[in-house]
Amino acid sequence: MTMRGWIYRYVGPADLRSLVRPGGGGQMRSTADFGEWASARTAEELSEPFTFVVDQTGALRLAPRRSEHMVCAGGEAVLCAGEISFREESGRWAVNEVSNQSTGYCPDVSSWPALAEALDQAGIVRPSGFTHEVVFRRCPACQQLNIVREQDFVCVFCDAVLPPEWNVDRPGR
Repeated sequence: MTMRGWIYRYVGPADLRSLVRPGGGGQMRSTADFGEWASARTAEELSEPFTFVVDQTGALRLAPRRSEHMVCAGGEAVLCAGEISFREESGRWAVNEVSNQSTGYCPDVSSWPALAEALDQAGIVRPSGFTHEVVFRRCPACQQLNIVREQDFVCVFCDAVLPPEWNVDRPGR
């Protein structure tokens, strides 16, 4: 854990690591960075969500939606990950929708403060939290990853009870 929150290691398929190239997604450290990045996107691109991560330096990184989060992160651990869309309002960029949906990192909903700080740093108007929260848990019985729906903390693979606290990335895994 850091001052910004938990560090999430990649927990997805190992074969995707071969897709990582130096640099990862574009870093947004300021309003100018984001403005330059957004101006290079087509209207069609901007109408769809993007893959995002917050790297360990606290910078927002963005990549096309169908990009792997681990590739966007340059293969490194992250402070937050998910999908995000933007809109322009009154001459400023704002978050339209945002989730922590990343099956490669499975970040907890408590990762929001790291993203909030990164969005503030990039000068992007943001909501007070994820507009769509995804709750990830690892089944202690069968070890499968689960997305908890409607507060039903039961493994969809073996019917075991899932823990109330985040447990996806276990040491030694």
